[in-house]
Amino acid sequence: MSTKHMVRRFCAFVPSTARGTSGQGGTNCYDTCVSTNKYLGDGLVSRTPLVLVHGNPETAAIWGPLIGELDRADAVVLSPPGFGVPAPRGFDSSTTTYRDWLASQLELFRAPVDLVGHDWGGIHVAALAMSRPDLIRSWASDALGVFAPDYLWHPRAQVWQQEGPGEASVQELWGGDLQQRLAVTSALGMTGRMAERVAAGMDPEMGRAVLRLLRSARQPTMAEAGRLLPSAAQRPGLALIAVDDFERASGTLVQHEWAARRSGARMAHLEGVGHWWPEETPAPVAEALTNFWAELPDPERAPATDSRA
Repeated sequence: MSTKHMVRRFCAFVPSTARGTSGQGGTNCYDTCVSTNKYLGDGLVSRTPLVLVHGNPETAAIWGPLIGELDRADAVVLSPPGFGVPAPRGFDSSTTTYRDWLASQLELFRAPVDLVGHDWGGIHVAALAMSRPDLIRSWASDALGVFAPDYLWHPRAQVWQQEGPGEASVQELWGGDLQQRLAVTSALGMTGRMAERVAAGMDPEMGRAVLRLLRSARQPTMAEAGRLLPSAAQRPGLALIAVDDFERASGTLVQHEWAARRSGARMAHLEGVGHWWPEETPAPVAEALTNFWAELPDPERAPATDSRA
């Protein structure tokens, strides 16, 4: 695949809110992302590529405010198949399949990336850090708590993990019209533009992906995956701990802290930050990420290496 084609492929995932907003009407996707060439050209980089992975029930549109706070219009947003983009034929939407999908996307870069994940995206990021550290310079996740041995899935997830009740729940949540889906996102705690953007992206395919994903993650699957957390310490990590995520869908504070220690990750306790921070409270997260990256080694002229070699 040519560099130009790879750039176009990545650009498909960049939210419109991250593109230019000048009086000239902004820039189109290709113009915004063409700088990705420096990541994909000869394997030498002048700036570490930033890759963002979202979760459930989200689409790439949630990242616009964070990208703006970071002033990183060159950021690459990857949408897990089924979540805002179609899933390939035969894609089984399991935890390991998403991990391998993410690795396949990062292999298209010729330099290690700074990888950030939210919600299920954070789980995919941590799984990648445990298995393919050669693809990343650093990683950051807000969902490490799910790898704790005593983690219990939140009530909605437990319903989705059941045959029958799960299908009924998905039909209720994902099967309605836009106004009904807006009511769902509001009930999940989203407000304003985020609720609207997420509701617009919810569709039956996403609901089916949710069922397959959550059923592949029934305990003890996540607890067993957590045994590999020390492997993630091969690259610098940051645990983004949203202190005001009161539903604790991704784990309690104690579980987040336990997993962070096991993975060697630094901890950012984010006061006043809730679960839907990518749009609602991006500034403190952007500050934590910026401070974290500032302490990492200079990536200049640092080609990627494959730890499997």
